[in-house]
Amino acid sequence: MAIEFTGERVIPGQVDTDLWNEHFARYAFAARLARGKRVLDMGCGTGYGSGELAKQASKVPGLDVSGEALSYAREHFSGSGNVEFVEGSAAAVPLLDRGFDLIVAFEVIEHLEDWRKLLEEARRLMAAGGQFIVSTPNKSYYQATRAVSGPNPYHSHEFEFDEFREALAEYFPHTTLFFENHSDGIVFQAASSTAATAADLRMEVSAPDPAKAHFFIAVCAMTPLMGAPTFVYLPTAANVLLEREEHIRKLEMELGKKDEWLAKEKAAHQQLNKLHTAVDAELKERTSWGLDLDKQLQMSWKTLEIQKQAQKEMAEGYEIELRRLEAELNEKIAWGMSTKEDLETQLAAASGDLVGTVEMLHHNEALVEERTNWAQSLDVEVASLKEQLAAAGQSKWIKLGRKFGFGPHLS
Repeated sequence: MAIEFTGERVIPGQVDTDLWNEHFARYAFAARLARGKRVLDMGCGTGYGSGELAKQASKVPGLDVSGEALSYAREHFSGSGNVEFVEGSAAAVPLLDRGFDLIVAFEVIEHLEDWRKLLEEARRLMAAGGQFIVSTPNKSYYQATRAVSGPNPYHSHEFEFDEFREALAEYFPHTTLFFENHSDGIVFQAASSTAATAADLRMEVSAPDPAKAHFFIAVCAMTPLMGAPTFVYLPTAANVLLEREEHIRKLEMELGKKDEWLAKEKAAHQQLNKLHTAVDAELKERTSWGLDLDKQLQMSWKTLEIQKQAQKEMAEGYEIELRRLEAELNEKIAWGMSTKEDLETQLAAASGDLVGTVEMLHHNEALVEERTNWAQSLDVEVASLKEQLAAAGQSKWIKLGRKFGFGPHLS
């Protein structure tokens, strides 16, 4: 099964030599105490440590919360037959009380939010006379090494030396603390592999300094511990000079890239300076323009206030004039209404007179018509009389009587 290294768990073959050695060395340290014992590997990850402990132990359950990591462990480290892998949390181990002579928890406690649960579980699972080995990075040193990359996202709680020691003392009356560090060494090894049957170690003794320790590792027990010998793990891959030269070569390459990057950044910085100068000049110009505009705006506001005051006064004058005109109009309306009533009264009276006049006129017209008819009848009568007189005047008898002086004289 393929699994990818994310920084949370070490995967054999996917990490650099130093990181692998510092993790594997802890299991080499613990393997000396595992001979013939029942050993629990809490937080076993991909199982490489459980496989190393199984070379000495009678049985080794490896415990981890990651099913993916355990699948990898079963595939690569179950061959010895005395190793099994169990899924579960180090804060709630699904195993029976007092079932283990040796319990290890390497680089696990800092991953737990409730880290005290791990210590409680270790004490519950540890058999009489058993031991518990726990390790964690030195908070001060670890934070300094990650100043650029930032805090480890998988860590919930990191420990200073005093805090770690005091926390262990709450659960285990007997604790021996060790410092795990990378150290330079000079190795003299026989050219013939058959001659290399033993090794002598000369180690210069110096006062241990918790502040400079890379990792803290503690052996804890409920009964007194016997001795605390120094342990040196020297892997075949630990050719420090070669690794240092390789590291220096990588640093030189990175330095060259950084120099190239720095040159580009300087050029970009100069360009930015020019741009900044131009922008600064433009900004000053626009600031001056803005100040002038602000002055004009202030003057416009003052003019507007004056205009508003004048408009207000004019509006007040219009309001007064409107009220006057309204009063005058109301007065005229009242007068008009009164005049209308008077006119209606006069009109009613005049209408009565007019009716009498019309009736009189009709009477006079009738009278005139009557008299006209009478006059016309008189005219007819007069005309008739004239005709008669004319006829009479022509009568020979009338003429004879007038000649003799009797009869009527007709003109």
